[in-house]
Amino acid sequence: PPEAGLAKGQEHAEMDESSKEALMEEAPPRYTESPRLPCIPHELRSLLLLVALVVVALVVVNVTFLLLGLHLSEAHAETVLRMTIQGLDGQGSPQQLAMSQKERTGTFAVRDGLNASATVVYDYGKLLVGYRSWRHRACYITRADKDNFPGLDAVTESFQRRQDEDVGDKAEPLADRSILGTTINILCSAVPVFWA
Repeated sequence: PPEAGLAKGQEHAEMDESSKEALMEEAPPRYTESPRLPCIPHELRSLLLLVALVVVALVVVNVTFLLLGLHLSEAHAETVLRMTIQGLDGQGSPQQLAMSQKERTGTFAVRDGLNASATVVYDYGKLLVGYRSWRHRACYITRADKDNFPGLDAVTESFQRRQDEDVGDKAEPLADRSILGTTINILCSAVPVFWA
């Protein structure tokens, strides 16, 4: 029937109208032009590039000089340390050294007889020198002069002589260990401490 076709056409037209209305209600997106950077003249651009290159070059030169200075100071410190340990004449066996800037100490491993070793600690903060032999069950300490710390060989000889004297001696060990620095306290923690 033609009426059915007409009803279908009206229904289809109503659907198209409602779709159009829905589309018409939504506004189309607005497109805006992106902002442009101001035009920099060629001369100014060249000047900025030149300034940036000069700054980079200065930074590279400064870093190079700082690293070179660090390398030179390290090399100097190693030379001084090597001279101190070896002795000025270069004789004798090299000594092992550990230093602590925080505690202001220097710790040396030295020989104590043929097959034994000992440890000598220079405590620059407390002005003490400590000695611990690993073949004897004792530590020895002595005061040092602020301007004249004794040399490693002289200290070692002095402490070894004192150690040999104490074999039959009934010396009193140090009762108050609070005068000792951290490094000497740790070194001598399990043995009595004597003045030398």
